[in-house]
Amino acid sequence: MSEKKLLTGNEAIAEAAVQAGCRHYFGYPITPQSEIPEYLSKRLPEIGGCFLQAESEIASIYMVFGAAGAGARVMTSSSSPGISLMQEGISYISAAQLPCVIVNMMRGGPGLGGIQPSQSDYFQATKGGGHGDYHVLVLAPSTVQEAADLTMEAFDLAEKYRNPVMILGDGFLGQMIEPVEFRQHPFTDRSAKNWIVTGAKGRPQNVVKSLYLKPDVLERHNLELHGKYQEMIENEVRAETYFTDDAQVVIVAFGLVARIAKTAIKILRDRNIRAGLIRPITLFPFPYRTIEKLAESVDRMLVVEMNLGQMVEDVKLGACGKADVLFYGRVGGMVPSYDEIVAEVEKTIKERRGA
Repeated sequence: MSEKKLLTGNEAIAEAAVQAGCRHYFGYPITPQSEIPEYLSKRLPEIGGCFLQAESEIASIYMVFGAAGAGARVMTSSSSPGISLMQEGISYISAAQLPCVIVNMMRGGPGLGGIQPSQSDYFQATKGGGHGDYHVLVLAPSTVQEAADLTMEAFDLAEKYRNPVMILGDGFLGQMIEPVEFRQHPFTDRSAKNWIVTGAKGRPQNVVKSLYLKPDVLERHNLELHGKYQEMIENEVRAETYFTDDAQVVIVAFGLVARIAKTAIKILRDRNIRAGLIRPITLFPFPYRTIEKLAESVDRMLVVEMNLGQMVEDVKLGACGKADVLFYGRVGGMVPSYDEIVAEVEKTIKERRGA
């Protein structure tokens, strides 16, 4: 293990990508993730890599498409409006079954919105923001250290499933500074990628495409992709639980909000309210089974998000009606405080007692 360094979340993600073997980055600056391309514009040329600032987010995602087809470990990053521009390309890459890593440091919206943190891209990230039946694997870190760890792992997962993997953070995660330690990461042997486009010298030709004009062929392709997503659901679900063994009320939150919720839980327990937390780490695949199991033993769940209620729909699906699912959210770049979460939990308890 290396010594710890104080880095912003954006810098940690960029360095983690380098240490995971990423040598190609194509992107476009947009607040609050601009430090990622800024860092890589200096770092990649030092190690013989390729950094290119594209003329737009649309151009950058198709550069990623080309590099991924050639077998490169490649990454792009942006923030909410920029990710929206990439959606067509992300759908193409998913259909072509190519690995890449995409970072979204979310900002407030809709439209250009503002540059403050948000979690309002949850639907876009987890439900397939572009056209067609597809998914990207979505990882949601809550600390700078976890952002670095999950970025390294994202490249392995992308190649394992030949699928885009998204790191979904927010403006605060990108800008906050915390100590980070980078673990040693083995490089994948490029020769093992027998699907890459190399010019077909001495072997049958490989074709990378997303166009299937015969409906029966396209259906088979969709079913193949669906099978891959089912494999992710079986093998890649991750969630953190915190004080859930005896909890009467469980807060469900991801990313930055989960950190705030932990402080709220400590306050609530000091007031003899048995509160706990479940933090989804994979947003796709979502930890439905973990939610359902907890719903069998708690009275209610409070979903807290920096949006107007997106993940709450998945929590309700997971709970299967076994527990009441409530919601509290802030939007527009406003971040819920631990005092607000405490007050909301206490409010729900009073309402239940009065019912």
